[in-house]
Order: sequence, then structure tokens, then C-alpha cells
Amino acid sequence: MPKYVVRTGVMRALGVFSSSRDENHVRGAQVVVRTDRGVEIGEVLCEATEGAISQLKDPGHGQLMRVMSVDDARERSRLLDQARQEFQKCKQMIAQENLDMQLVDLERLFGGERVVVYYLAENRVDFRELVRQLAAEFQTRVEMRQIGVRDEAKALADYGDCGKPVCCNTHLSEMPPVSMKMAKIQKATLDPTKISGRCGRLKCCLRYEYDTYEALQKELPPLGSDVITARGRVRVLAQEILAGQLMVETEDHRRVLIDASEVLTVLKRGANPPRDSPDEHNRAEEQN
Repeated sequence: MPKYVVRTGVMRALGVFSSSRDENHVRGAQVVVRTDRGVEIGEVLCEATEGAISQLKDPGHGQLMRVMSVDDARERSRLLDQARQEFQKCKQMIAQENLDMQLVDLERLFGGERVVVYYLAENRVDFRELVRQLAAEFQTRVEMRQIGVRDEAKALADYGDCGKPVCCNTHLSEMPPVSMKMAKIQKATLDPTKISGRCGRLKCCLRYEYDTYEALQKELPPLGSDVITARGRVRVLAQEILAGQLMVETEDHRRVLIDASEVLTVLKRGANPPRDSPDEHNRAEEQN
């Protein structure tokens, strides 16, 4: 029985789906699947090989029922139009109930089993009356799901500053932890407006090359170190990690750029960078 990795839903959940039919499905094929939520439309990503499954964290499981037909496409289009109208109705009801929550999206499952309402809220919201009203209005089960700002971007964002579709709603299956340290080591600008994504948080792509930068940096003498080169004793002021170069200060107070291979011996490993080093300047910029 062939199995495939399929992406479904507004939150683009990944799951392993088995097909009862002996059919081959290509990447990007639109299919009708049954998940633990009900019948949904999904997109085939790849065959569910052992290698592919090993890359997934707690994937869902279900059945791949069929390739989406013309009638299925027509029904999906109708449901999308209906969901847009229901979104506006839900927004009005939230305002009438004076609930402290922000409506993000509304998803109507293909099989009609439920409507999922995605919302942002800083505090707990008592939406029991709202759910009763929505269930009566939509004539189906209503599920309320609180999400964060990064999930909001995953559901609604389109393109990033790079000009490509945002990572969170294309290839990322989970949000990686990102810290300011990752921006610093790559010598990215510390201007929050330039290193923040559509969600307002640090860009996920700062994580991608961090491990490489960190490994390469460990091969270089630390900032503030005194080292011996063919030029004599010098002090490390800054590192050009990818180029494998060092900005050093000589004993006669000249600053020169040297290749890391010129370092013969590390005499003293500095705990802190020099007062006027570029990294100190970066910290000052961040505090401002």
C-alpha cells in the first residue's frame, strides 16, 4: 500500500497518508484525504520513504482517498467563498460579544465536519456563548483555536523581504528557535525592522546557516586573543568568519587583515573583545 507525505489545512500540517489504490501521485498533486479532523484537501509533497518520515516530528496519519476531481475543485471554491462570508459574520459576532480577541482566519473543512476559527488573544477568552451562536449560524461543529503571531504569519503571509514565499508557509514544518546571537555572529544588521519577519519576530532564515558560522568561528582565535604570526605578536580585533580572516592590531598599533592560516600560536585567549572592536560597536547599536 503506497504512502505519501501530504500537507493539509490552514496551518499546513504534515501527515503520512496511505492510499488504498495502486496509484502514483506526483509532487504538488491536489488530493482528497481523510484526517483525524475529517475530509480535507491536501497537497502531495513526496513519497513517504523511511528517510522522509524520519524528518517529520509527530506527523499525523490518514487515508489518501482520491485525486481531486473537477467537481471537488468546484466544491472547494464554493467552500472558500462561504468561509470568507462566515469570517465576516464571525467578526461581527466577536464585536457584539465584546470579546478581547483578534480573528485571524476561518477554515471550513472540505467534508463539512467542522469550522475552525483561528484567533489571537493575550489572555484567556470565555467564548462559550460565541461558539453556541456560531454553531447555530453555520450548522456545524465549531472549533476555536488560539494561535501565536508566528502561526498568524504561517496562515496569512505571502512573500518575505527576499522576494520569495515566506518559509513558514512553504517548507518549514515547525518554527525553529531564533536568537539575536544568530544575527550577531553572521554580522547581520541589528535593526529590528530589517531582521524581523512578517510575524514581527526574528527571521527564521537567521537559523539556517548559524551552525556553520558557529563551527567555523571555533576554528578561529577568539576576539581579544594575543597571537603570534610571521608579522610578530598581534591582537585579534575582529573575525571574518566565512573568509577565514582576522582583523588584528600589531604592536605598533597598525590594523591589518590577515588570513587565519598565518596564526602560528595563540598566546592568550581574550575573554572579551577589545573596547573599540566592531562587536563592541554592534552591542552599543543594539542597546540604542
